[in-house]
Amino acid sequence: MSDDHFILTTKDLSILEAMADDPRGRYQLLLPLIRHKIAKAVVIFREDLQDGIASINSRVSFRVNGSARDTRVLSTGQVTAPIGMFLPITTTRGLALLGLTEGQDMVFTDTSGLEDRIFLERVEYQPEASLRERRALNQATNTLRQKPLLRIVSDGMGQARLKVPATPDATDDPGPSAA
Repeated sequence: MSDDHFILTTKDLSILEAMADDPRGRYQLLLPLIRHKIAKAVVIFREDLQDGIASINSRVSFRVNGSARDTRVLSTGQVTAPIGMFLPITTTRGLALLGLTEGQDMVFTDTSGLEDRIFLERVEYQPEASLRERRALNQATNTLRQKPLLRIVSDGMGQARLKVPATPDATDDPGPSAA
């Protein structure tokens, strides 16, 4: 395994920790890679994740051992259909891609004991970047919709109405009907 660092969101790290602590031992073969990812991780909040970093639910383009490029969506492994669209992090390749930056590669040993090199070419879609874009768009839209808090009227005193009593001897008190 390479000694590079990996950038994980708090959510991604929590999922890896849950996999490492699985009491049923479903991820025993992945445990060395999971522990390596956790040990070398730089953990950040999902709002701070830069573009070009593979996180869970990111659509990534990658190559394994210099073969043809493949594009998949990194998943937690709970979604299996449509076949060929997802690459679960419960596989060595999916787990190896998690936390990589565009242009970064990683050498790892797969479950059959063979050494593979995986290269992340591009992050086609990242949910965290999409969330930032939606929030910025909503914020810009809300700013446009806001009514002004202060209205400035030039020469406003000239437009003020004078109170004129209804009868010549009446006072300017409107009485109880004004309440």
